Amino acid sequence: MNFTRVPPAWRLPDGVDGPLWEYTHTPRLAAEEDAYFADHPLFHADERVLAERFVVPGRLVDLGCGTGRHAIRFASCGFSVTAVDLSRPMLERVGSKARERGIDLSTVQSNLCRLSCFPDQVFDYALSMFSTLGMIRGRQSRARALQEARRILRPGGRFALHVHNFWLNLRNPQGRRWLCSQAWRAAFDRASLGDRRMTYRGIPEMNVHLYRWGELKRELRGAGFQIAEVVPLDEVSATSISVPWMAHSWRAGGWIVLAARQ
Repeated sequence: MNFTRVPPAWRLPDGVDGPLWEYTHTPRLAAEEDAYFADHPLFHADERVLAERFVVPGRLVDLGCGTGRHAIRFASCGFSVTAVDLSRPMLERVGSKARERGIDLSTVQSNLCRLSCFPDQVFDYALSMFSTLGMIRGRQSRARALQEARRILRPGGRFALHVHNFWLNLRNPQGRRWLCSQAWRAAFDRASLGDRRMTYRGIPEMNVHLYRWGELKRELRGAGFQIAEVVPLDEVSATSISVPWMAHSWRAGGWIVLAARQ
């Protein structure tokens, strides 16, 4: 059984609450990561989208890299890759896999809201996939994470972001009950509107922020990004939804957004 002592709230890093601290400090999760997500359709979707669009090798930073599924693939394709995560066990797994395969990349343990370890305008590409942004606690902290991603990109640098859709909860009774609870937040606690609490991989009370499309656009533009392309994904198949221009803000299970630093 893994146990990690959670610091008091005033000592937690920006954007991190107790459950997320436990998540990032639990070695079991890093050890199980690849098997847990094997053949996950969303993983195949974002891999396909990135492979088709990030083609010319350059300096790439994977923000919230997990066990390195994107970092290792891009490094094997000639990109100069830096894998960043708050979880030391995840980064250790990335390094071990890279050494086993003879792949050269760098790993950096850092809070995505505070990337002071990097100078301005150093990367050509940045990734934040599979709702990594949504795991950051608090609207202001998520905004800082986007601002930091922009800061470390060169002018014209490209950013790929994957988030889940608030309205995907319309599809099932439990989700609809949660949406009803959001009506109160919309009126009295908009700062936490879209935060959904769940038990995730054995960690209770984990929160993930689910975005509304208008909210996501505002956050990206406010951070200084220009949206270049949107890939609305089907909740089940993770393929692009049919007629994606029609009401994708309601129909999509989530989006992969390709943006550029203005």
